[in-house]
Amino acid sequence: MPVIVREDKTLAIARDGYEVTHLLTADVIGNDQIELDHVAVYADGTFPVALDDGMVGWLQILEGEGSLGDTALTTKHITYLPFGFTGAFQAGNGDVRILFARVPDAARFDKNIADMPGALVHVDWTREPVLQSEHDARKRVYMATPGLAGTKAFKGEMISYPPGTAAPEHHHVGAEHFQYVVAGQGTAMLDGVAHRLCAGDVLYNYQHEPHAFINESDGDFVFVEFFVPGPCETVWSPGANLCAWLPTGVDSAGNKPAREIGYHVHGQDGGI
Repeated sequence: MPVIVREDKTLAIARDGYEVTHLLTADVIGNDQIELDHVAVYADGTFPVALDDGMVGWLQILEGEGSLGDTALTTKHITYLPFGFTGAFQAGNGDVRILFARVPDAARFDKNIADMPGALVHVDWTREPVLQSEHDARKRVYMATPGLAGTKAFKGEMISYPPGTAAPEHHHVGAEHFQYVVAGQGTAMLDGVAHRLCAGDVLYNYQHEPHAFINESDGDFVFVEFFVPGPCETVWSPGANLCAWLPTGVDSAGNKPAREIGYHVHGQDGGI
């Protein structure tokens, strides 16, 4: 069965300069596929960012700004963390909210994991091309791909559902994945049963579990979703439109994007 974690119902553990909420752990999802934390770093506080042996991961700024290493980071950035990374995130003069994700024993998901860059890689995802759904009003921006992160151990994207938008039911084979709601509220249809999701909620889907989303609110419903491992097969429920994505030629600010991504079907995105 899918797992829903309500961030506002989960205990936040206070530390010196920050607090951490463990959203996805082995105890919560029943395996060690992924670990996900929400971290609130207080103004001028420091959060230690460290990976256990064999882990890779990523860090996404949800609110505020700070720095990791020598790089200033804002809500425009996602940072891919290589094997054995140890460092510290330094908050600016305001509070910062972060998603901090790790993939334990990442080599089991990517036999070429050693080819992942050994240094931090920071990507301004707002410069990535916006893609438009072929059959509805959804939009997508890739957050992590083999071309961006240098590994197939994980893959991620941000999906936006304007008011009144629904997506076709489907399931995945070969990967598990989660959605973290960044903004708004929407309905997750999980094997035909409706579940309300709001900002800060996490939905974890195992393989073979049918799911779809509907936005019945009057504002955008936005989530980031990440797959572990990245490659997987998407299977559409009978009668559902195959989900394909069209280039728009612009980034999130309406400018020419940092790269071009052509028409493709979800799950058949290769090494984008």
